[in-house]
Amino acid sequence: MKEVKLNSEFISAINDIAKEKNIDADVLFSAVEDALVAAYKKVSGTDKARVELNKETGEMHLYAVLTVVEGEGRNASEISLKDAQEVNPDFAVGDVVEREIQNKEFGRLAALTAKQVVIQRIHEAEQDYVDKYFHERQNDVVTGAVQRKEGSNVYFDLGNVDGVLMKSEQIPGERYENRERMKLYVLDVRKTRLGPQVIVSRTHPGLMRKLLEREVPEIEDGTVIIKSVAREPGYRSKVAVYTDDKDIDPVGACVGARGGRVQGIVNELHGEKIDVIKFSENPAEYVANSLSPSKVVEAKANEEEKICRVVVPDYQLSLAIGKEGQNARLAAKLTGWKIDIKSESQAAEDNGEVVDADDKVEENSEETITEVETEANEIKE
Repeated sequence: MKEVKLNSEFISAINDIAKEKNIDADVLFSAVEDALVAAYKKVSGTDKARVELNKETGEMHLYAVLTVVEGEGRNASEISLKDAQEVNPDFAVGDVVEREIQNKEFGRLAALTAKQVVIQRIHEAEQDYVDKYFHERQNDVVTGAVQRKEGSNVYFDLGNVDGVLMKSEQIPGERYENRERMKLYVLDVRKTRLGPQVIVSRTHPGLMRKLLEREVPEIEDGTVIIKSVAREPGYRSKVAVYTDDKDIDPVGACVGARGGRVQGIVNELHGEKIDVIKFSENPAEYVANSLSPSKVVEAKANEEEKICRVVVPDYQLSLAIGKEGQNARLAAKLTGWKIDIKSESQAAEDNGEVVDADDKVEENSEETITEVETEANEIKE
């Protein structure tokens, strides 16, 4: 069909676009074939047609698919028995005949329709690729560049799609400078009328997990296991790690020489402090470790009530509790235990009995806080 022949430049363009957009070239060639059938339907009123396309030379042929009928054909999809037998005497009623279409007017229409269909197919293929790619990256980390701000949301360029960082997923006080590159945790992929939209987070505990996996080879290969993560995004995080290998210090492996490994994550999170602590199957030991950097003199766990009573040196009571109770609160989230913290002098006064926090706390004085009962939040895997 000479009027609708594709030149070699067009064929090369299709292959180049397929490569650039990560689309199978056959998808685009199929789009061209569909375009010819669509154009034929506009002219004839029927889509009963078949296309032959040479993907090397660009030569195309369109054949109308006709059904042999008695008498005259009533529409563009039928051919009379007489006309059919002029092609081949063996044809009978009900047989199918293919006749090549050669029409200059159709050729011009086909070229226009082909362009429209190919553009639409490229868009659909791109969206399908993006949707599949980011569904596979869900609960993983990607890198994006700050693109724009709309209201309280920040939009990131993730390549072929926008990543949306909603207000609830932003680190408090964090600034988002134009084109700044950041690590983002993929929460979800949503379909919209404009295509896939990737919902990302900077606050999810999973971001800390994934960043550690990337920085620490021992975590990536499974030698060291992250047992739990607790975050107050932008301020402080606690990570509990464990290993069965007696020759490996799990905390040291995560921190790295001179803190090099963990410092990379601190920088990525713009100064968020990270406490890496050793997990223990012994609840009292685990809770004591979780209160790092405070020293613990004594820890006793009540398994039935899931409360751990902890005694710290008098001069470290404030450190154990932390500013506005942050250290103790994170320790409770990390371990899943309620924690009753007392100084040595307070413990002596109480004769070892647990005293209700409300009886001991002086308003606006964290020095006299004696009990932190933060319900453990379930840590998202």
